[in-house]
Amino acid sequence: MAARIDALPAPAGLWRFIILLSLGGFFELYDLFQTGYISTGLIADGIFHTGAQGVFGVSDQAAFASATFLGLFVGASLLSPYADRFGRRATFMFALIWYGAFSLLLAFQQQAEWVIFLRFLVGVGLGIELVTIDTYLTEWVPAHLRTRAFAFAFFVQFLSVPAVALMSWWLVPQTIWGLSGWRYVVIAGALASLVIWLVRKGLPESPRWLVQQRRYAQARQVMRDMERRCGVAATDFPSRPVDDAEGAPPRGRFRDIWAPQYRDRTLMLVVMNFFQAIGFFGFGNWLPALLSGKGASVTHSLLYAFFITLAYPLGSLLCSFYADKMENKWQIVLSCLVTVIFGSLFALQNNPLWLILCGFFITWSNAWLTYSYHSYQSEIFPTHIRARAVGFCYSFSRLSTVFSSIIIGIILQYGGSLGVIAFIVASMLIVMLVIGLFGPKTRGIDLENI
Repeated sequence: MAARIDALPAPAGLWRFIILLSLGGFFELYDLFQTGYISTGLIADGIFHTGAQGVFGVSDQAAFASATFLGLFVGASLLSPYADRFGRRATFMFALIWYGAFSLLLAFQQQAEWVIFLRFLVGVGLGIELVTIDTYLTEWVPAHLRTRAFAFAFFVQFLSVPAVALMSWWLVPQTIWGLSGWRYVVIAGALASLVIWLVRKGLPESPRWLVQQRRYAQARQVMRDMERRCGVAATDFPSRPVDDAEGAPPRGRFRDIWAPQYRDRTLMLVVMNFFQAIGFFGFGNWLPALLSGKGASVTHSLLYAFFITLAYPLGSLLCSFYADKMENKWQIVLSCLVTVIFGSLFALQNNPLWLILCGFFITWSNAWLTYSYHSYQSEIFPTHIRARAVGFCYSFSRLSTVFSSIIIGIILQYGGSLGVIAFIVASMLIVMLVIGLFGPKTRGIDLENI
């Protein structure tokens, strides 16, 4: 099975599958990056309050962000392991419909308490979704295309970031047909995700997962279908004296990710996820506020943020041309180094042009970091525990952001933009050390041999 997957070429058929899968992830990033952009509209409507007047005694924007990432933590750590039990496709589609339904409900709320609670439920669906996408993509893509496929997938997903920035700049200050503009930003993401759900028939189940479950007939069928899609003459598996009912399929357990051969990898990824999220979401979610702290008005900060966030899709697209030429671990280290350099420069700027330029390079390095670590962490665990292990490690990026969102809000209040950037730089330095010293090599190696 692994040999047949690795022998797949890269025609339009395979890339269409990658795009379709990536469109599901589009909405996770669309939703995550709403946090900073729609908060100004919620404040203007009198739903959110700043400082100690917020629901929990802190800024409602901070509580909103924390609720999102608490939901992501629950979804990634507790529910994403179901992808190992029920399959990648079924779990992915469940998460997508969950996200769309609760986002739609959120758009019509009038009280901060309900907005924050529904935001938590939206986060649960998103936490399941992205972990499932990572495992799904890793198991379907040939070894020689893995990192490049992730880079291209995140190009599609990151198109959501300038999209939500532009929509927020255009819609948030307006009221249309009696509804505030921020509501339309949320509704657009919810409705579009439900449309993607309707085209789910184009997604085949992971053949690696089907074989793991000993569902050999289905594995043969989806493999033949993908080979036909890729223009390869379909061949059959070697004959085996077994049938689909042979024995009970192996079921991964939580303790399996702490087995001696995986323990160091698990610990490494827990630390990496905890600190990379501070750099990535600390800058992304608080970008309008950081720009406002530099003296930009709300309208101008949203417009500047739009130009800066163009680096997310453009950076991923550019990286897709060289993604497979370098070890993933070193791509993670170098991307963090770029964030450290330009993050430090950003803190020293006040000129709008230099702010946009430094912000652009920070965003590009974040895009580079994202596809490389998503590919990396899904490569280094076996199929029967892949979703469970990735979900557990990845959930620490969400858990850290629950607290760092509040911490950044406090730092911004008392230490300004300079303090926030220093916090982000220190976090990225920790990621560089952990991955550089302890990360295994994965480039061009079959999943079964890593």
